[in-house]
Amino acid sequence: MKRILYSIIFVLLFTSQQMYAQWENTGTVTADSVSVVWKPSMDISMRLDLSDLYIKPDQSVEIIPLLQGSKDTVQLPRILVNGRVRHLIYKREGEAGYADYLRVVRRHNGTAQYIDYSTWVVAEKWMDGAKLALITDLCGCGWRSLADRQMTLAEVKAPKYEPLLAYIAPMKEEVKTREKSGRAYLDFPVNKTNIYPDYRNNPLELWKIRATIDSVRTDPYTTITEVSIKGYASPEGSYSNNARLAQGRAATLSEYVKNLYHFDGVRFTVMSEPEDWQGLEERIMASALPDKEELLAIIRNPRLADPDEREQVLKRLNKGEPYRYLLQNIYPALRHSDYVVRYTIRNFTVEEAKVLLYTDPRQLSLDEMYRVAKTYETGSKEFNAVFEISVRLYPDDPVSNLNAANTALLRKDPVAAAGYLQKAAPGKEKELAETALKELEKYLKETEQ
Repeated sequence: MKRILYSIIFVLLFTSQQMYAQWENTGTVTADSVSVVWKPSMDISMRLDLSDLYIKPDQSVEIIPLLQGSKDTVQLPRILVNGRVRHLIYKREGEAGYADYLRVVRRHNGTAQYIDYSTWVVAEKWMDGAKLALITDLCGCGWRSLADRQMTLAEVKAPKYEPLLAYIAPMKEEVKTREKSGRAYLDFPVNKTNIYPDYRNNPLELWKIRATIDSVRTDPYTTITEVSIKGYASPEGSYSNNARLAQGRAATLSEYVKNLYHFDGVRFTVMSEPEDWQGLEERIMASALPDKEELLAIIRNPRLADPDEREQVLKRLNKGEPYRYLLQNIYPALRHSDYVVRYTIRNFTVEEAKVLLYTDPRQLSLDEMYRVAKTYETGSKEFNAVFEISVRLYPDDPVSNLNAANTALLRKDPVAAAGYLQKAAPGKEKELAETALKELEKYLKETEQ
């Protein structure tokens, strides 16, 4: 009897220990092979290890992945792991009531068991720096109640755009030569070459010339080296007489300008174009004249090389009506004097150039601007501003366009970068920039919100 009693007691004790062991779900789900790939959609994958997980037959456990940022949290699709009995109920009930779960599986307690997990979410800016975490909800309490028990799996990082770029140092200008130019429409009495300052519109036209010269003369950094004047006459009248008028009027204007100032060491150049046929062609092309094509055909006819013969053919066209229009509306604009003031600008130290960059940048050479840029951190606001000013002042320069393209790439502006690269200097530096542009376009596509 004692033996039987002891056996009963042992069985009861063993059974109670088993029941106690099964009273609570236990264990932790871990993960390996974790991958977070940031695209327009953020792809998340991992392998979940259930080997340490124990689940009561009639209960379930939720595995809850989270994306947790400083200001927001997203619960990713959950996994439901059933005990043996609970899974039989799930099978009998069907899957319709479990649509919220990515997967539903049965746990085989005491065995090694793994789940491949894969999902995606739309990437948002706040997710940069967020953590991918995992919570094993053994009690059905919900992830918010178990936040302090979460397991951090990975830190989410947005794609970084770090282009490899190379800037080009512009050639140094030993002597900075610049020029300012203009066009004056002076009125002369018929067949005369004398200048009458108060005649018709001459006061305004002469003032324009003086204003151009004064803008250079009064600049403390410049020295005038040459004043060049080229006179033009219209095709009206004989070519020989027009040659005399164009040359004589240009020479008269040159003497007038020379006498206005005390020019020391300044060279004066006088040139002339007897008849401005090119100007006539351009103005006819821009007009709405009904005889436009016929006029242009006469001007462009290689068999009418003699300007006086060409002029006579123009006069006879359509009973002289087009020619009368030319005399009244176009020929006056062909009698002009083009002037150029050439000068040099002294060189500047880096500190001087820093001031002039924002007060009078036209005084600076590309080399001087580049040396200013080198004093700032690459990609900084000040650094980028130098090259943006450079390309505005030298819009067709291949070097300034290459450097401006680089700064546009650094501030993630693909449209501006592509525009600058069209004019950029060919070479390895441009190839680097073109590669960086492709990377930028890809980066912006992957991170667009």
